[in-house]
Amino acid sequence: MRLWPRHPAAIPLCLAAAVEAQDWAALRENMVRTQIERRDVRDPAVLKAMRATPRHLFIPENVRNSAYEDRPLPIGHGQTISQPYIVASMSDLLEIQPGHKVLEIGTGSGYQAAILSQLAKQVFSIEIVDALAKTSTRTLRELGYRNVTVRSGDGYRGWPEEAPFDRIILTAAPPEMVQALVDQLKNGGRLIAPVGTGSQVLVVVEKDAQGRTQQRTRYGVAFVPMVPGRK
Repeated sequence: MRLWPRHPAAIPLCLAAAVEAQDWAALRENMVRTQIERRDVRDPAVLKAMRATPRHLFIPENVRNSAYEDRPLPIGHGQTISQPYIVASMSDLLEIQPGHKVLEIGTGSGYQAAILSQLAKQVFSIEIVDALAKTSTRTLRELGYRNVTVRSGDGYRGWPEEAPFDRIILTAAPPEMVQALVDQLKNGGRLIAPVGTGSQVLVVVEKDAQGRTQQRTRYGVAFVPMVPGRK
């Protein structure tokens, strides 16, 4: 005997949701294969996180159809979510270990924090725009990223009460390297930041066991400026 459900109309809705989920997953897989793996990102943990994280849920609905394209997208308040390759590349360059504590400056939508949360033990993220700090906190909580703590504040000051950090990442560009953040980096740690005004470069700072630092430049980038908080 064939039993029909009481509400047949529910079936197309469920199927539509399943198809939509599969479509997003397919777009993510294509993003990783064509935009990330074909470039210089090789860390299996980073690639796994990029495949698993629903980027489309971290951006406004009006640009959601472009979520997995190879470009930054607006998230409101004059801010953007970085293109997927840049998120993956910076995460790869950090060389995060599972026991690490990470500081992120510039939470934005929360997408980079979600990637970091799958690589590190703890992530602390600071966002200068209070509205974005609130929405990213909500999004991260709803999606189950429990090891991320977001607060609204001045990224130039870092998070001294939680320092030192094994890794620090900036997703907005200061005109020059921020010494307060370098000071909050643990010996043996690594900091990655876009630096400059107009023409920007991605800078990697490494601090050795004696606390001495060394900087190297990787490639040109274009990030929103890092804005200091009001005193």
